[in-house]
Amino acid sequence: MLDGFPAAGLAARWGVAQCSVYRTLPSALDAVHELGSRGAPAASVVIAEEQTAGRGRDGRTWYSPPGGVWLGVLLRPPRAELGVLSVRVGLALADAVDVLLGRPETRLKWPNDVLLGERKLAGILCEGRWHGETLQWLGLGVGVNVCNAIPREVARGAVALAEWLPAIRRLDVLDQLVPALAGLASGSPGGGERGALNERECAAFAARDWLRGRQLRAPAPGRAQGLRPDGALLVDLGAGTIALREGHVELA
Repeated sequence: MLDGFPAAGLAARWGVAQCSVYRTLPSALDAVHELGSRGAPAASVVIAEEQTAGRGRDGRTWYSPPGGVWLGVLLRPPRAELGVLSVRVGLALADAVDVLLGRPETRLKWPNDVLLGERKLAGILCEGRWHGETLQWLGLGVGVNVCNAIPREVARGAVALAEWLPAIRRLDVLDQLVPALAGLASGSPGGGERGALNERECAAFAARDWLRGRQLRAPAPGRAQGLRPDGALLVDLGAGTIALREGHVELA
């Protein structure tokens, strides 16, 4: 059961290829990679009630107790556009949360954070697996603080959705989010087979862009100036503007 709904009916509820729910996993994303290695179809979904070894970018630990959404999705696009995919997933997640809130409140922090009230609500991690230069599959990991407790040591920078919506359930978030991610997996309009971000997507990100105009120390010293359509961060160095595809953000 997931919030009172039988786990066996989740795949049909969301229109995905298959869905597995586990009480405990080291990492839902690792479980997705295992499915990929076994030939599972795109839009295969893994949900963990709790993760014991959840991770974020650059090997950072993601605290994943019961009550949050710890989600993995298998994608099989023809090419790996990780920066673009991360932005698209962020937009889908921000839209899902805003629908539940009934108003636009979420912000997006490049490269992979969703913020609510200036605190981190969710994170996104995209990983590819290759055979030589051929992409085999992409694993998408999404972690959302929903009803889980936030450790005191990170409470100033992290938030759970239940602080804004006390009656929220994980299923409410998943009902909004998983069908949108299934669209990315299927290559449907708005899906994963497109290349660069289109004009509408760029505008949607710009409207939520938390970094734009802020002075950075890293990944390069300068002022954030938004995104390119390929998902790269634009940084004005003063003498010119550069585009960065990856890196850890630190404000000056």
